[in-house]
Amino acid sequence: MNNEVVLESAGTLHGQMQRGLGRAARRAADRRGAGEYVYDCVRRDPRWDPQCESRRLYYARLMVDLELPAGPVAAHLFDPADHADADEWRVDLALGVLADLVRLSRREAAVPLRRYAEEGAQWFDAVEELIDLEDPSLTVGLDDLVAARCDEGDLEMLIPSHRNPVIETWAARQPRIAEALARHREAGRAARRAMVAAPGRDRQSEDELLDLARRRGEGAIAAIFELGRRRTMALLDLAEELLPQRPSRYGGAVCRALREYGPETLPRARAWAAERGGCAEMGLRILARHGTRQDVPLLMDEFRGALGRREWRAAASPIEGLGRLRAGEAVPLLKSAWTESTYAYLRPRILTALTRTAPHTAESYTVEGLWDCEEGVRVEAAQSAPLTDDTRLRLQRLHHDGAEEPDVRAAAAARLMT
Repeated sequence: MNNEVVLESAGTLHGQMQRGLGRAARRAADRRGAGEYVYDCVRRDPRWDPQCESRRLYYARLMVDLELPAGPVAAHLFDPADHADADEWRVDLALGVLADLVRLSRREAAVPLRRYAEEGAQWFDAVEELIDLEDPSLTVGLDDLVAARCDEGDLEMLIPSHRNPVIETWAARQPRIAEALARHREAGRAARRAMVAAPGRDRQSEDELLDLARRRGEGAIAAIFELGRRRTMALLDLAEELLPQRPSRYGGAVCRALREYGPETLPRARAWAAERGGCAEMGLRILARHGTRQDVPLLMDEFRGALGRREWRAAASPIEGLGRLRAGEAVPLLKSAWTESTYAYLRPRILTALTRTAPHTAESYTVEGLWDCEEGVRVEAAQSAPLTDDTRLRLQRLHHDGAEEPDVRAAAAARLMT
């Protein structure tokens, strides 16, 4: 999070808006000065983890609802600090908000977005936003600048995985972009052929796979995943070797492979979580997915400790496990975490836990969740919020909103049919 950002109290409209809470979106229209809070949040990105948390559509919707002009957001983009500040995240949220304003039919927001793509320090990010809008009329002539500034690697990074009308239009005019598009498509075909033709590792013994994984060279990742596919307990030994070391792609592969395992890993997971060593985080993830009532005290301790230390990411697995186990003793902490946490990525887990554990208590949170900044919260809320005139109107808006995520639109549409 930006160290210059001071998070206001969760009891204030400003603080709630910084956290992306639905209650702030619902209150904003009736509060003087709410527009300045929106601009402040966009200018001074309040996200605890910008790579995981969503705010762009939340603030864009507030700008539409409050009829706020895009000028102050554009002014932030073109502040003199743009070329002096090395913080690559300084304009990330502002660019996203402008792009989502365009999706919300505020097409005037495309003007500063286009200008920043031409003049801004983080111009590449603005180009990506314009490509994602899939409207060639907004990018006429921009292909000359892209072809001039980008090397082959940059051009390939700009090409989405699906067909895109902006890229197709540019490729018709720019040979280098056409070549990058052809390479991208050929790489996709080659990857599919390799998946079909690649020899399986099922002929290698467990010891051979472990040796290959420990050498951490070519084929190590594939060996780890094969061990995981076989659900061999030896992978737990490998986890104890790799996870206490500094993070690496091999340790990450072990964590992903262990997702395929089940309750057979509980004894080791309990030991890891209790020891609080290098495998503790993996142990808690396993307990969250497969633990039993005997694990509730440990999960409660971890949850309480994470909230007390404000280590929000560490609260994710305990919340997931306590919700799955319907641990009623967790409800007061869940309610506190919903309001206080500055890590919005926790809220989908919190809402799921509340709806499973205390359905009646959860009702007010599901209603609020229809306005939340996080997609996962809006999906859960759309599925379970009590149907009233107010919530039906909100579900209709979510269903018909072209800027909304497909999963949310689908959930809203399904609920409206009930």
